[in-house]
Amino acid sequence: MPSTYLEIHPKNPQPRLIQQAAGIVRDGGVIVYPTDSCYALGCHIGDKDALERISRIRATDKHHHFTLVCRDLSEIATYAKVSNQHYRLLKVHTPGAYTFILLATRETPKRLQNERRRTIGIRVPDHPVPLALLAELKEPLLSTTLLLPGDELPMTDGREIQDRLKHQVDAVLDGGNCGFEPTTVVDLEGPAPVVLRRGRGDPGPFE
Repeated sequence: MPSTYLEIHPKNPQPRLIQQAAGIVRDGGVIVYPTDSCYALGCHIGDKDALERISRIRATDKHHHFTLVCRDLSEIATYAKVSNQHYRLLKVHTPGAYTFILLATRETPKRLQNERRRTIGIRVPDHPVPLALLAELKEPLLSTTLLLPGDELPMTDGREIQDRLKHQVDAVLDGGNCGFEPTTVVDLEGPAPVVLRRGRGDPGPFE
């Protein structure tokens, strides 16, 4: 059965479609959704099978950093160890097109953490669609950039995504073209921030 295709307004997402997408996530589905950097794959934080499906779609190894996409700073603190210095940095740069690498807390399932470092990627997007979805779910979304094996850039056209992945994901939320530049990744685990990947977010403040 092909995936559900939802044409969703990028600035005023329709509540009915957001509820439908949240229901698919709660039922163990894998979705594609727009963000403030590029399209992403997402699933329920506690669903091991859905996580494995995303890993197969992306062809990732066990050291891949998945990201917890959160509504706000208070949600971040449940899953990552946030010092006062981290909090000040995060407060200035969230929401935004950044992924921050932090030490995971005990509440974070081990399978979501980087195996060697016990860290987790955390992000608060600045886009109405994921923010509405997170508000409906009332918990983070486990996520990774929609960059398919062999592709140099993430996919950004909803119809093309549906055509290519309709038998691999459960829903595509088409919010229009949202770009193909992934987030800037900043490692906050050490004594000073380290930019691991330059992307949509301005890396200047962390260099």
